[in-house]
Amino acid sequence: MVAGSMVARARALSERAHAGQVDKAGRPYIAHPARVAAAVAAQRGERDPAVAVAWLHDVVEDTGCTLEEIEQQFGAGVAAAVGAVTRRAGELPEEYYHRVASNEVARVVKLADIADNTDPLRLAQLSVDEATRLRGKYAYARAQLDVQSEH
Repeated sequence: MVAGSMVARARALSERAHAGQVDKAGRPYIAHPARVAAAVAAQRGERDPAVAVAWLHDVVEDTGCTLEEIEQQFGAGVAAAVGAVTRRAGELPEEYYHRVASNEVARVVKLADIADNTDPLRLAQLSVDEATRLRGKYAYARAQLDVQSEH
């Protein structure tokens, strides 16, 4: 499996899975995974499998796609990283961030996800209350990932 084609296939799956979804500002949702993937590509190279994970980071949580499908199409490593960044119902935040931090690719992708979600230009499109809530949520997330990565 060639990594570059893996990234292209991950992008295509993400585009199909998120088709019709919009973000909190009412814009096409696919722009978010695209920005996260671009940030990861800038850090690790555009053919790195982490870029595929970035494209796929929300598909299990936010669409009908399963981790089993991810594993069948992209292999165990990509599936493990996507699984690590996928929140589970009823999961405590500390458990979630511990799992993310325990997978190096997942941690890189989650940090890029947080950076995108806290971009001042994006937050400016939201209500003051929602932007404030998200700033607090993601400051906590960053702190948890920093603490977990020290262990």
